[in-house]
Amino acid sequence: MRQTWRWFGPKDLVSIDDVAQAGAEGIVTALHHVPTGAVWSPEEIALRQSQVGTMKDGAPSGITWDVVESLPVSEDIKKQQGDWRAHVDAYRESMRNLAAAGIEVICYNFMPVLDWTRTDLAHRLKNGATCMRFDLTDFAVFDMHVLKRPGAAEDYDDALRDAAARRLSGLSDAEQEALARNVVFGLPGAADNFTLDEVRAHLAEYAAMGEDTLRGHLVDFLSEIIPTAVEFGLRMCCHPDDPPFPLLGLPRIMSTEAHYTKLMQAVDRPANGITLCSGSLGARPDNDLPGMMQRLGDRVHFLHLRNVKREGDGIRGSFHEAEHLGGDTDMVALVEAALTEEARRRAEGRADWSIPFRPDHGQDILDDLGRRAQPGYPSIGRLKGLAELRGIVAALEPRIARGAA
Repeated sequence: MRQTWRWFGPKDLVSIDDVAQAGAEGIVTALHHVPTGAVWSPEEIALRQSQVGTMKDGAPSGITWDVVESLPVSEDIKKQQGDWRAHVDAYRESMRNLAAAGIEVICYNFMPVLDWTRTDLAHRLKNGATCMRFDLTDFAVFDMHVLKRPGAAEDYDDALRDAAARRLSGLSDAEQEALARNVVFGLPGAADNFTLDEVRAHLAEYAAMGEDTLRGHLVDFLSEIIPTAVEFGLRMCCHPDDPPFPLLGLPRIMSTEAHYTKLMQAVDRPANGITLCSGSLGARPDNDLPGMMQRLGDRVHFLHLRNVKREGDGIRGSFHEAEHLGGDTDMVALVEAALTEEARRRAEGRADWSIPFRPDHGQDILDDLGRRAQPGYPSIGRLKGLAELRGIVAALEPRIARGAA
């Protein structure tokens, strides 16, 4: 398993020097400043590779750009409206440019409007650490009373509507604004950040779209780009919905094993693959992460290893980002399944036998609390997670290799 680290470019408060000292071998990054739908040029790709490969003093970092996360899919493509065909053409050109630069793995998602959703970006834990959290009551407050989405109340039962009303009564205007910022929070340096009015406009355009239609649009998109991936030796891997249940009246099509199975069967090429994110999928109690790795592992091209602690038993509920070994997902069993899949691939002679993974998210601990880096992406919290994951790999890998032999 190749150890990688997500980096948001030169503005990231966690530097390439930090990544090198953490011991990561590869970088996961994107050209966040390039508008969605535009081409990633060879010059911009080469510049980012140079930034990844250079430390502050000009010395080589020894780190390479291994995985793209994400080459974004435009809302026009998801809706099949406006300039969507031109955006598909631009997407294919970006893929060709990335392949020419030697980058083979591209992570993307097909979530409508918001890439991921949290209500609190710095939830305080008992030990003083902070983490990201999704609180369903707070989200209902946002949906019904801040965004004021038409028909929102119908998506919540009486108890949740009452709880949201009580929560709202205790929130100041400033706190409501902060909640809205958290929900629509974007990545640092991203070219596209939505206002509430823009969110409302997108939701209106998705209002008549159900799961089958959105899935059909994803299959159409993949039917266009997977031949390019095959031609240039690229591996595409779709990230799951985060959280993996319906929000804002939007369809969810990448939230369960059944969803992924349908997509793999619809475009049945090895280049059409999966980003298995244990945190996103783990927010649902009915997702069996080790089992998914065993059953779908042939198409897993990228792993996000993180853990969440669910705060209820329902499919849709509150949760917070846990320590990598401290949440509801059996991380040891998941890593064992991934290592077993790697051994199987190596025995088959597959060139892509080593699956890149990154310690996804992390709690803000120690000096992270003063650094205030990108929420979910602290330096020390992720280093702790990476160290824990390394320990699992070190313990299991020799035994699995002996078994394979």
